[in-house]
Amino acid sequence: MTRIPRRALLSGAAATLGLAACGNGVGSPGAANIDARVANTLAYLANQYPGTNDLNDKAVGKLVMPLITEASFGFGGAYGRGALLVNDITVDYYSATQASFGIQAGAQQYSHVLYFMTEEALAEFRASSGWAAGADVEYAVNDRGGNLSAETTTVLAPVIAVVFGQAGLLAGASVEGTKYTRIIP
Repeated sequence: MTRIPRRALLSGAAATLGLAACGNGVGSPGAANIDARVANTLAYLANQYPGTNDLNDKAVGKLVMPLITEASFGFGGAYGRGALLVNDITVDYYSATQASFGIQAGAQQYSHVLYFMTEEALAEFRASSGWAAGADVEYAVNDRGGNLSAETTTVLAPVIAVVFGQAGLLAGASVEGTKYTRIIP
């Protein structure tokens, strides 16, 4: 019979307790919280920017990120969680992360929705282990009247981003460079 040193036994017990405390989200209210925020975000978007209703109707899927928090002081980062909806039913949950470096300082929060306009774009997004938004994402932008609009060329894009609800001290918000990863909330 071999003896287990006390230090090894205590280290193993501490590691087990530490891992048990982390949890994996199963059984937590995380999914319900995200679903409620997604529903509120979509209702706000439809009420405040009725021009997006056409995008909503034509999209084969949409990734709704109700709240992205971004902060920087030289180095910056952003994080948020949301849901992918197909036929207005949640099919997956995602986190969005972004890192940046440069002359920047401040913080802001905003929301965004990625509208997948083609089955191919949606399938590529869902099949990837970590999809990064790049220059191929088109933006529906605020016009002077406060309505979000998409030009004819934008509507033909496979992915359209709508960024709205910005509040904070950083100028501008973009999804370019944001990495989306499937999560268990």
